[in-house]
Amino acid sequence: MKLAYFVWEYPPRLVGGLGTYGAEITKKFDEMGHDVHVFTMNDDHGLPTNELMGRSIEVHRPIVADASNVFPVFVDEELRRWGQGFKFFADILSYNVLAANKYVNDVARKWKGDVIVSHDWLGAMAGMISKQNMKAPFIQHFHSTEYGRSGGGGSSTVRNLEYAAAQQADMIITVSYAMREELNTLKFPPEKTRVAWNGVDEKKCNMKNFKPQRVQEEKEKLGLKPDDKIMLFTGRLTWVKGIDSLVRAMPAIIAKEPKAKLVVLGRGEMYEEMKALTGTLNITKNVIFINKWVSEEERLGLYAAADLICAPSRYEPFGIVSLEGMAMEKPVLVGYGGLREAVIEGQHGLYCDPNSPQNIAEQALKILTNPDLAKKYGKNGRKRVEEYFTWDKVAADTIALYETLL
Repeated sequence: MKLAYFVWEYPPRLVGGLGTYGAEITKKFDEMGHDVHVFTMNDDHGLPTNELMGRSIEVHRPIVADASNVFPVFVDEELRRWGQGFKFFADILSYNVLAANKYVNDVARKWKGDVIVSHDWLGAMAGMISKQNMKAPFIQHFHSTEYGRSGGGGSSTVRNLEYAAAQQADMIITVSYAMREELNTLKFPPEKTRVAWNGVDEKKCNMKNFKPQRVQEEKEKLGLKPDDKIMLFTGRLTWVKGIDSLVRAMPAIIAKEPKAKLVVLGRGEMYEEMKALTGTLNITKNVIFINKWVSEEERLGLYAAADLICAPSRYEPFGIVSLEGMAMEKPVLVGYGGLREAVIEGQHGLYCDPNSPQNIAEQALKILTNPDLAKKYGKNGRKRVEEYFTWDKVAADTIALYETLL
């Protein structure tokens, strides 16, 4: 199968989980014998505009020129209120138009995709333009929605873009059944909507790669003692991820388990607020912030050293963090949304109420104070990942959906 693939972020330019998803699944498509042309962002002008990766993944990165001084002339007031974020929207629009034109007027002259695939609103415009001009089946992936990310509001422009893409797509694929219900609530066409879960690299995320000495070294890097119990949070420091409730839960956790330490890996708009909160709660010695991007090796080292993976999200379409934790044989504590499809309570970890620090503390303590239970959850989690959530399985399931349109 030939895939024209529009995804806003792609290696080496990684911003969040979407880039990881795009990289991993296209690598598997390539291994399965499919041909992929990826059209992605090149906003810093430092990346090659054309590159071959793997056997047949050709990556196109049209250079985006700054057009933010022009767009205010014809956009509505809602976009003008984006402030500094307006340039981001201008760059996204430019990328989509450039990418679609690159495909339609150049690449497709010698290589025409069987299907057109785009991801989230960030690539939806390119997908819609390409469908209009190439008359090929168009598949729109939704990894989240503006409604969900914003807690029920957000940009009307982005919401309208998402809705338009859903109407024009021949198939909608989303990451969980919880997310499918959200799309139904937003009046996206239910008859078009399918579910394909996310995946994880079970070979990289494997405790067999980490000897006990390496685990101890990870704790030493953090200034922790061998018997300290690490609760790991990794993700954006934002309200939807529940980081505020997790920090507020720490005094109650420490009262019952004084060796508990919360390691927070991530950046976001709540960083300064959360730092200040640890001072107010007098828990600065028990909360460690790693406010920077780290290498994959460093990140997996933190998983290896952890005793509990915490993902108390208020909104999470799926949640790769929980999969990574399960693959690393760690018990997980999760909030709402698609996280609860990967994690079965009482088998791989526990559920919590992201709006209740007290409930988070109670559930975390059940695991932290019971090593045998934690080990059981971890072993079960690894087995579940190997059965349902490898990239091999996810890629095969996704291709099977694509093929129904041919």
